[in-house]
Amino acid sequence: MAEENKKHRAPVKQEEEAKPGQRLIVRVANVDLDGRKNIPRALLKIKGVGIRTAKNIAITFEKNTGLPFDMNIGTLDETQSKKLEEIVVNPGKQGIPKWSLNRRNDFNTGETTHVVTGDLDFAKRKDIQRLGELKSYKGLRHAWHLPVRGQKTKSTHRNKGKTVGVTKKDVKK
Repeated sequence: MAEENKKHRAPVKQEEEAKPGQRLIVRVANVDLDGRKNIPRALLKIKGVGIRTAKNIAITFEKNTGLPFDMNIGTLDETQSKKLEEIVVNPGKQGIPKWSLNRRNDFNTGETTHVVTGDLDFAKRKDIQRLGELKSYKGLRHAWHLPVRGQKTKSTHRNKGKTVGVTKKDVKK
């Protein structure tokens, strides 16, 4: 088990120059990724993919294709990048554990899915809208543009541009 963890530890590499036959920009899930970075590091640019999920996706990609998970993403050909995109868009169907997905037990469907890029923004907006329609405390705090999770509001979260404390008036001469 310890040897397997060492194998999948994220390597510390400097960014390299583009090699012949290497693409500088790779498009995955409608996001342009830097082709000089390794797969887990490049996937971090996709909204909705964090460090742990990127590593899980890269390991799953290695199991499915046999290619090393820490290779530069620019060296992948079109079919391999399509396979990587399929894993990014549907990680639950590829064997990635449910705890790594970002939309567990969806309110409407009850399914556990993983949403990325624009779908993530849309799902978040719909959740906040639903809370506002329910007139829940959390939804009202969102509507009033106040902190939702119990932060102090005496000195922070004031309206934009107002000063805090006493201001001295200019003395007329």
